[in-house]
Amino acid sequence: MSELAEHPVIDQALVRPFQVNVSEEELADLRRRLMQTRLPDKETVSDYTQGVPLKTSEQVLRYWRDSYNWREVEARLNSYPQFITEIDGLDIHFIHVRSKHEDAMPLIVTHGWPGSVVEQLKIIDPLTNPTAYGGQASDAFHVVIPSMPGYGFSAKPTTVGWGPKRIASAWTTLMRRLGYKKFVAQGGDWGAVITDLLGVQAPPELVGIHVNMPGVVPPEIDGAAFSGAPAPSGITAEEKGTYDQLLFFYKHVYYAFEMGTRPQTLVGLSDSPMGLATFLLDHDARSLEMIARSFDGQKEGMSPDDVLDNVTLFWLTNTGVSSSRLYWENKLGFFGPKGVKVPAAVSVFPDEIYYTPRSWAERAYPKLVYYNKNPKGGHFAAWEQPEALVHDLRAGFRPLRQ
Repeated sequence: MSELAEHPVIDQALVRPFQVNVSEEELADLRRRLMQTRLPDKETVSDYTQGVPLKTSEQVLRYWRDSYNWREVEARLNSYPQFITEIDGLDIHFIHVRSKHEDAMPLIVTHGWPGSVVEQLKIIDPLTNPTAYGGQASDAFHVVIPSMPGYGFSAKPTTVGWGPKRIASAWTTLMRRLGYKKFVAQGGDWGAVITDLLGVQAPPELVGIHVNMPGVVPPEIDGAAFSGAPAPSGITAEEKGTYDQLLFFYKHVYYAFEMGTRPQTLVGLSDSPMGLATFLLDHDARSLEMIARSFDGQKEGMSPDDVLDNVTLFWLTNTGVSSSRLYWENKLGFFGPKGVKVPAAVSVFPDEIYYTPRSWAERAYPKLVYYNKNPKGGHFAAWEQPEALVHDLRAGFRPLRQ
């Protein structure tokens, strides 16, 4: 991408610098609410089938109230260039870190729910400065990480219409506004849906995409799992395994049904820090178990600080409900093929919601350029396994560099 060796021309009138600056009054209010938390009684089971165990809630509360320091992640965020720009009538917050290496590939990375830009902080330096992290200068990226509308420091939509398709279109506007003539895109969770839709919209600047929650599930299998019907006949054992995973997930995904139908009812997400925390923690069974283990002292995956950096960001920006409305806005299936037209790279993590067979990836992404099964990791790849994700981004986009 030799045409990107020089700094792109950015319209400074449209892009405003931003710094995170939470007041002491806001932090004092959070501490007061945590001190006054009323927890429920203990679950009547010995597993996670009733949701977040009381023990985990008590551990989260104790650490958040007595030990956690928001100022540390605030300083980390402010160590990177951050900006606000208005797109389609809405202020969008984003981190924008340019590599020092010539011919770096511009990359826009989209977080999911219950995530935020905090999800990607671990991958910024290895992507922008690869020679310091075991890579080559030719692996370098210029990294753009926006906060989705209604999330983090982006504005909250006040009218309907800000669904995944509109967000994908806004990201193209953002990359054009930053002066990039070519770019690639990456995402997991909602970020994967939005990245897939960028691949459907296929603006001329988009070179390719990478996803770590690929939209690949055939409609007959997705439909059967959603309705609880038996798996379709004639599928392989590998495909039956994915069907079983989807069946389990659909039986335990009531948070998404609530957000998809009655997001404004979730007032507790704005009123109770611990109500917000437990709601965000209970995304999927494997992630909840991993988070619970982290509060028991196990180091693999996310740390307690990782978890509370994100939850505290949701609390301080009061985005529990506004972020939920994305589920209400969405009219697409989460896991099915979207019709991606551009080259695509796929990462598979064993503890993801569902396993992606290579055959499904090849059908969903006709221009598949990379497919890799990682030995460990789950839904929140950038948080849990940043080195593996960085490896896959380097390898996956390498064929698309010019």
